[in-house]
Amino acid sequence: MNTEPFDAAIVGGSYAGVSAGLQLARARRRLLVIDAGQRRNRFAASSHGFLGQDGRPPQDIAAEAQAQLRAYPTVRWVDASVASATRTGQGFDLRTGDGHTLRAARLVLATGVEDQLPPIEGLAERWGRAVFHCPYCHGYELQQGRIGVLARSELAMHHALMLPDWGQVTLFLDEAFEPGEQQLRELAARGVAIERTPVRRLVEHATVELDDGRRLSMDGLFTMSWTRPATPIAAQLGCAMEQSPMGEFVRTDAMKATSVPGVFACGDLARAAGNVALAVGDGAMAGAATHRSLLFPEA
Repeated sequence: MNTEPFDAAIVGGSYAGVSAGLQLARARRRLLVIDAGQRRNRFAASSHGFLGQDGRPPQDIAAEAQAQLRAYPTVRWVDASVASATRTGQGFDLRTGDGHTLRAARLVLATGVEDQLPPIEGLAERWGRAVFHCPYCHGYELQQGRIGVLARSELAMHHALMLPDWGQVTLFLDEAFEPGEQQLRELAARGVAIERTPVRRLVEHATVELDDGRRLSMDGLFTMSWTRPATPIAAQLGCAMEQSPMGEFVRTDAMKATSVPGVFACGDLARAAGNVALAVGDGAMAGAATHRSLLFPEA
């Protein structure tokens, strides 16, 4: 067992985790970052809406940020998964997938979430390329073209009423729900077409093939995924969770502290919905709050 103590450990080295790490590294704290290399947006060709980085490949943004953090002399970076996390009298023990145990006084969870996609044939391989979840991240590039909304539940109304700002919208109900009279009026007011025939599969770039054999060609599609934490670490530690219509996430306060003393959470793991810019902001707050907790443990 490696008993060398760190002031803080961050599990997850993507946007939120690196942002948290920068605050701690610049405070000259001994920092451990453990990263399994699975960014949620690894399927997307470009990232949008993040100040100063608009249009860059997300892997390039992440790689540059990681290199900047790793340049700080008090940072140790470990490419590994975390199999388990345990509270101890001095902080936390983290056991990696390859059997090593590392210790830290504070813990920041930035593990992100996994998307549970609709079981439509052809959707998974188009996720992040022709099928999206965030209009702000991907709507502009569709050039006011033909946009499909694939319903999973009544929450599809949110996408259907937003997306006319980005193009000509067709709502594919796919037997997920039936709009009420008021909802039909709202959709009509926004110029949204409604398609009730069930979806058979997706083909070509973003063409929706229906059960009756028709094919409706779209420039892009949007749907809501359900999410779950990418690892069970928060649950292992006993962190309180929140349930949202889009999935489960870790409950935090305004300073990104969880219900477990000494544990902070940030990024998509700690909010109902997110993007790169929000993850970076969350991480900065979590990193600063973690440092403050080391200085003022009773605050």
